[in-house]
Amino acid sequence: MKLNFFAWSFRVQYLLGAVCVAALLGYAFFAQFQLGKDPCPLCILQRVAFFVMGVFFLLGALHGPRAGGRKVYALLVGVGGIVGALIAGRHVWLTHLPADQVPACGPGLNFMLDTFPLSKTLQLVLTGSGECAKVDWSFLGLSMPAWCLVWFIGLTVFALVAAWRRPPRPYGTLR
Repeated sequence: MKLNFFAWSFRVQYLLGAVCVAALLGYAFFAQFQLGKDPCPLCILQRVAFFVMGVFFLLGALHGPRAGGRKVYALLVGVGGIVGALIAGRHVWLTHLPADQVPACGPGLNFMLDTFPLSKTLQLVLTGSGECAKVDWSFLGLSMPAWCLVWFIGLTVFALVAAWRRPPRPYGTLR
């Protein structure tokens, strides 16, 4: 196989996307259960968005559709990626607020889901809380929400390019 990811078949590219998402979620659970980094409500919503992307990456890899179907899978992955990027962007914004503008810590996600309707819970979660503004992990100068934003954008672009690119032509043939 070539190292040019875009020369690989659609199925292999989408399988690679699913593996990337699985690795990201695996690290998130490792950070939670082994490193003791409890996720805030926005982190949990980002995990859900990654999960949605991973499901459609995997379904696209298993199905291996032709032109129109590839675009449907790309759009479904893209919806998860765009929603995730919006959540991660909000999270990054909260982490860069001055200390006096950080919202007060709110109740946990489980409490909100048990107490409030889903629409109110989502409104409260997306408003953010003090725990969402705390940065206790970074790599190469970027916080975990910032890395999530990078991955959401990268995987979404990858999914769209894989679906809209022309299939590679066999060697020795002319177009």
